[in-house]
Amino acid sequence: MFIYLSKKIAIPNNVKLRCISWNTDQGWIACGGETGLLKVLRLDGTTSKDVKGKKEGGPPGGNLSLNQTLEGHNGSVMCVCWNNAFQKLTTSDEFGLIIVWMLHKGMWFEEMINNRNKSVVKDMKWTANGEKICIIYEDGAVIVGSVDGNRLWGKELGMELALVEWSPDGRLLLFATPQGDCHVYDGNGNGVAKVPLYCNEGYAGASKIIGVEWYDGVEGYAEPNCPVLAICLDNGRMQLMRYESDDNAVCIDTGIKPLKVKWNMNGTILAVAGFQMSSAVADGRELWMVQFYNHNGEHLRTLRVPGGGISGISWEGNGLRLALAVDSYVYFANVRPDYKWGYFCNTLVYAFNRPDRSEHCVMFWDTKNNDKYPKYVRKLVAIQAFGDFCVLATKGENQGEHILILCNAIGSPVDSKYIEVEPKYLAITNYHVIAANDEVVYVWQFRTSFSKVLSTDINAVKRKDVREKMFSVDDANPALSDRSPESFRNLTTQTTDPIACITACDSVLMIGRASGVVNRYSLPHLTLDAQHVLRCRPQMLSLNCNLTKMSIIDINGVLTFFDLTAKATGGGANTMGEHLAFERKDAWDMRWADDNPELFAMMEKTRMYIFRGLDPEEPVTSSAYLCSFHDLEITAAFLDDIMQQPDQPDLEFMVMYETRSLRDTRELLKSASVDDAYSFVDSNSHPRLWRNLAEHALEALDFTTADKAFVRCADYQGIQFVKHLGKLDDKAKQRAEVAVYFKRFDEAEQLYMRMDRPDLAIDMRMRLGDWFKVERLIRESSGDDSQLLNAHNKIGQYYSDRHKWGKAAQYYAQAKNSEMLVECFYALEDFVALGRLMDALPDGSQLLSNIGEKFQSVGLCNEGVTAFLKAGDTKRAIDCCVLLNQWDQGVQLAQTHNFPQIEQLLAKYANHLLEKDKVMDAIELYRKANHSMEAARLLQDLAKKCAAQKVHPMRVKKLYVLAALEIEKFKKRTLELSGPDKTAATLLGAGGGVGGTATMAATAAQTLAGLMTLESVVSGEAGVDSAWRGAEAYHFWLLAHRQLYAGNVDLAMRTALHLREYEDLLDPLEIYSFLALAAFYNQFFGQCSKAFIKLESMPSIPTDKRESFADLAMSIFLKHPPADPRALRETREKKGQGGATGSSLDALLEDLGGGREQVCVASGRIVRDGNVLRCRTCKHLSITHELRGATVCPLCHSSLPASAAAGPPARTISSKAAQMSHLYAGY
Repeated sequence: MFIYLSKKIAIPNNVKLRCISWNTDQGWIACGGETGLLKVLRLDGTTSKDVKGKKEGGPPGGNLSLNQTLEGHNGSVMCVCWNNAFQKLTTSDEFGLIIVWMLHKGMWFEEMINNRNKSVVKDMKWTANGEKICIIYEDGAVIVGSVDGNRLWGKELGMELALVEWSPDGRLLLFATPQGDCHVYDGNGNGVAKVPLYCNEGYAGASKIIGVEWYDGVEGYAEPNCPVLAICLDNGRMQLMRYESDDNAVCIDTGIKPLKVKWNMNGTILAVAGFQMSSAVADGRELWMVQFYNHNGEHLRTLRVPGGGISGISWEGNGLRLALAVDSYVYFANVRPDYKWGYFCNTLVYAFNRPDRSEHCVMFWDTKNNDKYPKYVRKLVAIQAFGDFCVLATKGENQGEHILILCNAIGSPVDSKYIEVEPKYLAITNYHVIAANDEVVYVWQFRTSFSKVLSTDINAVKRKDVREKMFSVDDANPALSDRSPESFRNLTTQTTDPIACITACDSVLMIGRASGVVNRYSLPHLTLDAQHVLRCRPQMLSLNCNLTKMSIIDINGVLTFFDLTAKATGGGANTMGEHLAFERKDAWDMRWADDNPELFAMMEKTRMYIFRGLDPEEPVTSSAYLCSFHDLEITAAFLDDIMQQPDQPDLEFMVMYETRSLRDTRELLKSASVDDAYSFVDSNSHPRLWRNLAEHALEALDFTTADKAFVRCADYQGIQFVKHLGKLDDKAKQRAEVAVYFKRFDEAEQLYMRMDRPDLAIDMRMRLGDWFKVERLIRESSGDDSQLLNAHNKIGQYYSDRHKWGKAAQYYAQAKNSEMLVECFYALEDFVALGRLMDALPDGSQLLSNIGEKFQSVGLCNEGVTAFLKAGDTKRAIDCCVLLNQWDQGVQLAQTHNFPQIEQLLAKYANHLLEKDKVMDAIELYRKANHSMEAARLLQDLAKKCAAQKVHPMRVKKLYVLAALEIEKFKKRTLELSGPDKTAATLLGAGGGVGGTATMAATAAQTLAGLMTLESVVSGEAGVDSAWRGAEAYHFWLLAHRQLYAGNVDLAMRTALHLREYEDLLDPLEIYSFLALAAFYNQFFGQCSKAFIKLESMPSIPTDKRESFADLAMSIFLKHPPADPRALRETREKKGQGGATGSSLDALLEDLGGGREQVCVASGRIVRDGNVLRCRTCKHLSITHELRGATVCPLCHSSLPASAAAGPPARTISSKAAQMSHLYAGY
């Protein structure tokens, strides 16, 4: 940072000031002095709004816009305190009178007055939010009041008080005593602790606290967990703490006798005002000064202040100025902060803090296109930029670890390095990043002249020792030792001459040391080429473009120059160079021109000077930071203004300054002759001036002068352009070409059209890539159709590059570009249009495969298959079906086109799913492939597994029903395979008579053949026929339980009696246990006895359980004889009980022939009459009145037919059934 005194305001009648305070929000300055003096001042441009609105970026104004004297105090005003939130001013004098002032119509008036009349007010402070104020008196009285004047609480602490400070959250109060103690109290006045003063340890004399400042954190923090509490003693010692009980405080010895301390607005700079006794003067005159420290306690600057004593200091709200109360004057010091920033590739990168985030926000602002790229970086230390990259230096997570992050112009990290060197000083060139602390230098070569970034070069990565180097500044010649970071070891003793600054270019590294010695190293070898001895301690070094001069700004802000080529008169063999007879004071920034070694710009206070050699041009009022100096133009940034609203920087804060020679050349070209301008440019030769002269000559069609000027500025393309113009015989054509050269394309187009040469206009627009105007010109001039198609293609490409697919499709359609239309329709997800395009393409087109892939990628199987088939690629059509899990369609295609591999692939995929225990996925796979029998088998196996695991019976029933439905589907498909033959037989036998008999015989034979095929397949599948039986078993099992729980024990027993047929599917123990229970409750003790007999005779039941059954039966049948009250058809022993016997065909014939009793699946009753409904799916019966209005089958849940369509009674065999039974009897 740099600071200098800029303005002084005198107080009338030489009244000495006692205190001063600057309102941080509105810019009012309150000054209190002797004899009741109280003034409120306001300077132009001191508010944040005024700073944002300035376009010239000059320093905040100096004229007083408000100078009001407030009357009310009689004694010396000792304390002034602003309430920024509520726009109030609180003042107190030496007699204890307190006045609260309020603002009304731009003037300040009394609002409240208070006088305790017992003691003197020593200090008062408002909380950060302005809600409460704490007033302390010398006798130890404390009063805390609200903003509206109400007293919240008051206490007598019983000790003398000197200072008070609120914590940022307003929960704690710090009280300092004249004896040098600091006590912590809570917000209600209760003592909490005592602040330890580590900085005063070892000091023998008496000391008192002169300042307690606690930064409120409103503007965010410089870094996470940084010191914010400053406690300063009158012996010059000071400590910075993170909180009131911090035991790791930063202790500082200021070396002066301080009187006042104050944080700036964002807690990054602490100002300490005091005096130092001068030993050089006999009378021991006091030297007053203000020292500045950062939040880590590092000394930044010292400002000497004239006068007899500083009685108060206060920061401006934006931190750019400091007000000092000195005797009867108010001094203003301008501050030039050390922002973290850089400029490269038309991009301004800068860092700032957000109050709501702990990280630094690093903004990459493209000042050309006004694009902004914010990035968040933790623990940012420094930023440097040059060429194509910038480097961000941050602290790592581990102690002593730092990170260098190389970024491009949009903030994307390109490369990074972890280093053990604190990047206290940082520099970057086109090829190297240099970081240094006080004694160690780290050099990282991130690229070479043939490699963009070395991290992408495999060979360079292997040679790490070439990329990274470390050495001590005391090394005589680092090039002769091992310089890799792995082999480097820190020295045990610290250097006596630490590093003060560094600078570098592509081939030279300059390291300035505190003694004034500058070491010069060559890059990349790091050979110590020379040492230069300066007359000062450098703080900023910079090299001109040809390495002949070096600029130095020392710690006092004095700019000097050093000639690197001159031979030194004294020193060692490597010592060379000498100081030039040039000196400028109060300099805080400078920039060499990158194309002229004699040009440079410098900032001196609030003025910018441009020098040619050592001769200055007239200054320009500015406080901007210099970004670049190129082509006689200086780019500068008003960072002070940008930082007021860093999220939304305005382009008006980036300015361009021109050198006087550039301005004079432009004036000469406007007013004087070309010869005079040529002579002036020749005497002030610069490529930019010659280029301006050449452009002016081209405008005048003076090709001779233009050629000479292009030769002088070494512009080969310009020379060739002049030769091209000389070959043109038409002045109008020459003017058009010149207009094109100056990018005045509309003017050139008009000239071409006046010449009736639309072809040249079209060619120009095509070279420019302005295809919209190419299309317009072609239509207006009836141009070539091929050019129009090309224009439509290019316009379509323009829209597709910007993802405006709808407009792109329109132009591609006009260009008949089917390939790009496919991409547009796909991006638009307009698959209907894509399908129409597919239909329009001829068979075998290569685009059809691409269209098929598009359809396949979004799951449109039918469309994808159609596209692949139209393209003649059957294999990919089948692959599409397989990929989209449409196995039925894939199998059909494979059978149609003779691809047997599909069955193997299907089986392999199904086995893979089964190995992964994805049984349901395998079942679904078989279903989609129309392999119903395989699906049914897996469903039955799954049902049996669930039954064994005692899963809910309803799930088991559903699995059996699904298996049975798959079998029915297979049966139907098998019988339908004979459909064409049956139809043919019908056609051949049409006509009746003998032919009719033949038709019936053919039909019967075909039907029998289908049935026999079905019988062979079904009987060959183990257990497949039991699907409906499994569904019946678990259906009746569930039905019996529902009936029993509903209290219908008779139906529950009847249903349980049917369960005896399913001992192979259900657990017999559970069947007969349930039957015994239902029969007992229904008082059918005969059936109950039979169930117990069955239970006792089961060999699988353990003996103890069998005995318990016997005991239970004995207890029952001793009271109730084992006899039924009546006979039931359900109680009869059935043939084949205990499991299915015979084939499914035998069971079907038994059912058709009436030998098997039909059971109602709705109630479990045996069907006795014809008032029933038969399910068309499972062929099971339901008694109509038992359905109770249900329209679905209780077993398979398929829709039931209407009652009228139920047909004859179930036990009545129709003639067709009798015929089929007769036919089956013959086999």
